[in-house]
Amino acid sequence: MSSPEISIVIPLRDEEQNVAPLHAELTGVLARIGMPYEMILVDDGSEDETFRELSKVQRADPLVRVVRFTRNFGQTAAFAAGFALARGRLIVTSDGDLQNDPADIPTLLDLARTHDIVCGWRRHRTDSFLTRHVPSVVANYLLGMVSGIRLHDNGCSLKVFRAETVKPLKLRPGMHRYLPALASQIGPRVAEVEVHHRPRRFGHSKYGLSRTFRVLADVVQLRSLMLQAIDPKTPAPVYEIAEILEPHA
Repeated sequence: MSSPEISIVIPLRDEEQNVAPLHAELTGVLARIGMPYEMILVDDGSEDETFRELSKVQRADPLVRVVRFTRNFGQTAAFAAGFALARGRLIVTSDGDLQNDPADIPTLLDLARTHDIVCGWRRHRTDSFLTRHVPSVVANYLLGMVSGIRLHDNGCSLKVFRAETVKPLKLRPGMHRYLPALASQIGPRVAEVEVHHRPRRFGHSKYGLSRTFRVLADVVQLRSLMLQAIDPKTPAPVYEIAEILEPHA
């Protein structure tokens, strides 16, 4: 099996009904791109049958690698584990609930030819206007003011990073929300492009208004968080892996 050019890193928690359709959509899109790839799917302490479904697709697809945490460590830890395992020169991140559209990935990869970081912008969001959209606008504005990386949508999981911009990062819990700002310290060429945002079909959202308040609180110390993320003295992220399902030789 050839070395991958692209690593897809996706955290999942209690997404058993989304695993099979997510894998099918990703496979269809990535096959058309024609670049060698791998999928790294991280089960972040699911309490349903997500791991069973991930095991099924991994057994059937040699391009899939599955990481299972011992418990829920959070989305930041899941991304960090995926980044550490990724072998591709480009790392694509996305969510596991099918609200990000895999059909947008080729557009982001095209921009990644000339940029270090490419971020999706859910300009037409399908979730609540008052509890998700309005607070997001405020948070994104403040994050841009402090970090200097002005994006409409820091919270969109659909992004592409050159591997060298994220693999060295030391990520504390919650810092996945600021990945463009953190990674821009290593790769400063940042682009943003509109992507589709689809209604959730299965399961339920893990996030509420409280997440926005946490972001607003972090803005105060964002410059410090950015420096910690690239400081070699910062401790590595903490998470415990129960098992990794690798392709059979």
